This record gives sequence, C-alpha cells and structure tokens, in this order.
Amino acid sequence: MTGADPMAAFTAAQQAAGVVAARHRGDLAGAEELLAGFPDEGARVRGFCLLAELSLSLVRSQTGQTMDELVQELTLLMASATDVGPPPGPAR
Repeated sequence: MTGADPMAAFTAAQQAAGVVAARHRGDLAGAEELLAGFPDEGARVRGFCLLAELSLSLVRSQTGQTMDELVQELTLLMASATDVGPPPGPAR
C-alpha cells in the first residue's frame, strides 16, 4: 500500500481484525464501536485492504496456492453465498 504511513496502515489493519473478531464472537456493538473508531474512511479502507492481503498471504503460505487462485476461489465462494452466480469473465 503506497502513499500512507506504514505504521498507520498496520494499526488500521489491527483495528480491522478487531472488528472481524468482535463480529465473529457476536459482539456487534463492539464491532460497530471499532468501526466508528477509524479516523476516516480512507484509514478504514486501507486497514481492511491490508488485513485482506495479509490473510490471503497466510492462506497462500499454508496451501501453496497462488494469490490469483485464492482470489478466484474467494470470488466463487462470495458468488455462491449470494446466489448471484460467478462474475462475468473469460471462460476457462
């Protein structure tokens, strides 16, 4: 992530992880409080983007899949969860 203070980005990613953890344990009020604690929308976006990248890197290191394969699998899982079908794209 370029253009932002690296420490601020990691702090935002830690806060984003806290949001995910709070939601997972059913603490929706805590998750909302953490979301409201971001200094601005840009910090929130950078935090969640960095969290997603780090999470996918962790899965990649455990599975040996490429990042493209993981993103494709994630996209298919999201599509099946919403029953909207796979995103448009080139046929393989």
